[in-house]
Amino acid sequence: MRQDTVFRLALLANLSALSILLYYTIRIPLPFLFPGFLEIQFSNVPAIIAGFMVGPVGGAVVVVVRTLAKMPGSHTMNIGEFADMIIGVPTVVVSALIYMRHRTKKGAIVASLAGVATWVFVAIVGNYFLFIPFYAEYLGLELLLNLLQIIPGITAENYLWRFALYSALPFNILLASMVYGITFLVYKRLVHLIESIHSRLRDV
Repeated sequence: MRQDTVFRLALLANLSALSILLYYTIRIPLPFLFPGFLEIQFSNVPAIIAGFMVGPVGGAVVVVVRTLAKMPGSHTMNIGEFADMIIGVPTVVVSALIYMRHRTKKGAIVASLAGVATWVFVAIVGNYFLFIPFYAEYLGLELLLNLLQIIPGITAENYLWRFALYSALPFNILLASMVYGITFLVYKRLVHLIESIHSRLRDV
């Protein structure tokens, strides 16, 4: 039992490290489609894998550890990191809870779809009520509007709902779908590898 616990902790530590590494090394801006501060990155893949393998608490731990690791280098008074955690934790927890009850290919698909839906919903609500209003206060509305100029017809009167509709919604659908798609493709292979390692350690 103790060996299993140590192995789970080591697994979470490694997935957390991978999540941090992915956040800092693979970031893809799409300036022709979305404001420049929205970037494609895959740091939630290890968190979702942790949720599927260890459970919702394990997945949430990876998100929180990644967030804490990012905070010292924050350029947004930690609001960007806070947003990442607010979106990541419920997303990982929802999909992990579903997959825990239905550990099948169909269950993984349903869990992934629920994760995408949770991600998009929390991102839109969070951006509308918390994140974008904070940036408007922190940066000043004029500077924020300059950053959002790619959004058609954006003004000081409509920037909240236009950002939600033209940027937050399509961007997060794209990002969440890519992250869960990658997770779906690599999960089973990774599980087999980790189970093989775990089995060998038990025999030592």
